[in-house]
Amino acid sequence: MRLVFAGTPSAAVPTLRRLAAEHDIAAVVTRPDAPLGRKRVLTPSAVAQAAEELGLPVVKAARLDDEATATIAAVGAELGVIVAYGGLVREPLLSTPARGWINLHFSLLPAWRGAAPVQRALIAGDAELGASVFQLVPALDAGDVFATRVVEVPAEATADVVLDTMAVAGAGLTAEVVAGIADGTAVAVPQSGTPTLAPKLALDDGLLDWAEPVDRVFARFRGVTPEPGAHTTVDGLRVKVLEASPTEEEPLAPGEIVATKRTLLIGTATHPLAVARVQPAGKGAMSAVDWWRGQRRPEGLRAGA
Repeated sequence: MRLVFAGTPSAAVPTLRRLAAEHDIAAVVTRPDAPLGRKRVLTPSAVAQAAEELGLPVVKAARLDDEATATIAAVGAELGVIVAYGGLVREPLLSTPARGWINLHFSLLPAWRGAAPVQRALIAGDAELGASVFQLVPALDAGDVFATRVVEVPAEATADVVLDTMAVAGAGLTAEVVAGIADGTAVAVPQSGTPTLAPKLALDDGLLDWAEPVDRVFARFRGVTPEPGAHTTVDGLRVKVLEASPTEEEPLAPGEIVATKRTLLIGTATHPLAVARVQPAGKGAMSAVDWWRGQRRPEGLRAGA
């Protein structure tokens, strides 16, 4: 098929590469170059870089406005495929490809419609994670579903690792749906069940609540790592938690901190969370134990205070 592809982050790249190997990609639509790093160097998106490697024409657009719509319409694509582009597709662009647009979404719809499905599913402690390919409609992630796939992920993996796993599995799922649309065998069915929403994460979503059980604290840590980052306060200062794992050690009071040889144990409502690496405000990443030993008066200090 002749396709137009829209996507921006690295999670969209496996699907782009898979479709480029099997179909004619008439254009790749992605967000404009963005400033990255301490020097704020303008850098093409991961999708733009992959498209350049593949020799595909790129359309950079912050919004899919009239100008972008005209450019996309001119390539004469039969189908649009979108994966984490970062902007809304509205009419008339929604109907511009002859067969509309399909969307790869990293949740088992109708669960977690929105910008952060993987992160919200991890925070909620969902037992199953997966991906869906659906027909794009004006309502948020509400279109009929062509296919879903449960994706096995490492038990303690953080959101970035889970998203990488989802991206690879989702590429295969999307390729199957596109092939089915091409040969006329693909069938989409309405979503069933109660929708849940997955809005973009804010900094406050990363705040760890030590009054919760350790499994809930660790679930939040997984969901917000690496962005916007798990954090707590100690002696009134923000400390980012970079590496952590649940334990079955003897309970401590919520927020109580005990140093071992390799980690800090921080009390929750049940067992402690083991914290291996941290990043105090204004400093680089370091061993949690080394940071704790550097505190002038660690006695009596608690996380969350």
